[in-house]
Amino acid sequence: MSQHRLIAIDLDDASILRRNADIERERSVAMFDLLENNSFAPCRSVAQGHDGPYRLQLSVREGRLTMAISREDETPLETVILALGGFQRTIRDYFAICESYYQAIAQGGAARVETVDMARRGIHDSAAEKLRERLDGKIAIDHATARRLFTLISVLHIR
Repeated sequence: MSQHRLIAIDLDDASILRRNADIERERSVAMFDLLENNSFAPCRSVAQGHDGPYRLQLSVREGRLTMAISREDETPLETVILALGGFQRTIRDYFAICESYYQAIAQGGAARVETVDMARRGIHDSAAEKLRERLDGKIAIDHATARRLFTLISVLHIR
């Protein structure tokens, strides 16, 4: 297994607004899946010979995502900060389509569930690619890792 991976993720409790059970389920599943399988290589740390595995703390303050990266033993390595302004609409759209998805499931229409799920996946994939582009040169991640990180970022960014 590659050392360029996350072994722990902490979400800043002060940043989290728990909206409902569905959002909590999204967060929980993303966290579990991310820790099970991910590709994460902070560029500066790797260049300095720190090959991981890594711990990550995510927080949102004043519209900025802070990604504090540390070694397995919690020794700090680097912090990456991203402005989230370009993600606000995507995050709103993502959670609006998620709400539609859960409503479709509750109402039981298989065709509607499939249609809404396709739209949800499209928004999620687009956001993941945008996140990868924004992290280019800072943190190397694969598409699946970007998708799960986007979900966690969205949960932190909800207001």
